[in-house]
Amino acid sequence: MKFPRTTLILILLALGLGTFVYCHEIKGYTQREEVKQNQQRIFTFTADDVQSLSIKTKDITLNLERSTKPEPPKWVIKSPISEPAKNAIVSYLMNLLVKGKSDKNLAIPDNQLSEFGLDNPQATIEIKLKNQQIHKLILGKLNFNNSFLYAKVESAVKNNDNFNILLLVSKDFSNAVNRDLSEWKESDKNSESQPLTELPKLTPITTPTNSKKKINTATIRGYFKIPWLCIKNLDIPLPPFLRGTLRYLQVLDTTRESFQTCSQRMSEK
Repeated sequence: MKFPRTTLILILLALGLGTFVYCHEIKGYTQREEVKQNQQRIFTFTADDVQSLSIKTKDITLNLERSTKPEPPKWVIKSPISEPAKNAIVSYLMNLLVKGKSDKNLAIPDNQLSEFGLDNPQATIEIKLKNQQIHKLILGKLNFNNSFLYAKVESAVKNNDNFNILLLVSKDFSNAVNRDLSEWKESDKNSESQPLTELPKLTPITTPTNSKKKINTATIRGYFKIPWLCIKNLDIPLPPFLRGTLRYLQVLDTTRESFQTCSQRMSEK
């Protein structure tokens, strides 16, 4: 079956138009979104690419370096002290650097940096990668509604113009870097655990084996007196031997009380 020439031309045009729409609109849209997301990110490196961090605030200058040993800790403090770093604190900052995004990018001249707190920044983070590239993130002051921080990025490659790219970044960066030195250190578990105080030794109680212990029959009768009254009033059936024992103890208790009463009367006379 042969198609007319016009029909074949229309089919080829439809296939070509469909291919163009797929490449430009569908596949191209995905690529444009990836580029857009990368443009919004502050940095494009990953956490594994970072070799060292230098954090300079108004209080301290802290230098961190990735440990070369496979076992913990992953990070160590090089200055102002030499101690293991707390991994959770460093990971929190690293997550902001790797996944942080900028809400807006604005170009400002050098003479306007003071308006955004970037001439005297609250903190400067220097990131050195394993390939020896160096990046800097300079944190300024909060914006007008205290929702973002003004910041700018500096890299080894500087622009020839006098303009700076102003970023709006999360204010979590301020919480991540403005810490006391003690918060960066890994807590010493050995120093925190206090030794247990020695318990006093118990004196063993020795019971003589040959001595015969006297049993206070009055005490035993007192133990049985109340149960006997309860059983008597409730009319609870008991085995004959137990009921006889209770009655015998009751008689003894009554005899003891009568004997005590007579003794008191005779002593009074």
